Amino acid sequence: MSSVLYQRDGRIGRITLNRPEVMNAIDDELPMELADCVARANADEGVHVIVLSGAGPGFCAGYDLQYYAEAAGTASGTQEMPWDPMKDYAFMMRNTELFMSLWRSYRPVLCKIHGYAVAGGSDIALCSDLIVMAEDAQIGYMPVRVWGCPTTAMWVYRLGPQRAKRMLFTGDKIDGREAERIGLVHKAVPADRLDVEVEALAERISTVPVNQLMMQKLVINQAIEAMGMHQTQMFATMFDGITRHSPEGIHFKQRAEQLGWKRAVRERDDGSFDWTANRPFDEEE
Repeated sequence: MSSVLYQRDGRIGRITLNRPEVMNAIDDELPMELADCVARANADEGVHVIVLSGAGPGFCAGYDLQYYAEAAGTASGTQEMPWDPMKDYAFMMRNTELFMSLWRSYRPVLCKIHGYAVAGGSDIALCSDLIVMAEDAQIGYMPVRVWGCPTTAMWVYRLGPQRAKRMLFTGDKIDGREAERIGLVHKAVPADRLDVEVEALAERISTVPVNQLMMQKLVINQAIEAMGMHQTQMFATMFDGITRHSPEGIHFKQRAEQLGWKRAVRERDDGSFDWTANRPFDEEE
């Protein structure tokens, strides 16, 4: 079963993350399949716009922590010491570049968010051109609390420094209403109106010639890229590896192995665990 599905529907190319049993969590294959689907849509002269969505109860819950964090020993996300940062960088930059296939796509990408678009799932969503979100859906990058740095760095380019810092200093999730209010997404609508809203916008975009859409996207994107996006992503991707191999990151991995990733994530997100001292805050001397 493919992790990502593609089909053409008239002038619309539909890309669907397809691991619904794990909230479309990211494994080693999903980023490659996503980029392959983007390439297929761009190679089809009849496609004017891409709609990106997730199967099942949510858009994407981020990296699959049952594999990357909970499993004992090493996986793609954590190495035995001594850590080779360039090996880590090569793996994570590969994923960053594959997510950015959405940004580089000559066809506009309209992302539909329901349920959750969190952690690495927010990286994918924020590489899109336009995001329409259900009002009750949640978006955020909780791993900034420990064990992660958003490698695409799209938070700062979408929000500016103040609001990006608010999100990345706390690791909080916000709902669709708040995401629209601060300009992170194009629009938030009631969940039962999400499909209708996305289809109407996709249909409207699809009536514009492909070459006109491509020119407008290239002009807007180069303005962002001229601000140093590539360099920022290089640092962010390197720092992501450091977060996972810092003392706190190793403690998080050990906690996930011992008690399960859900327990470790809950302690991370509610702020009840001191990752530096490697003990709950209520056990402090």
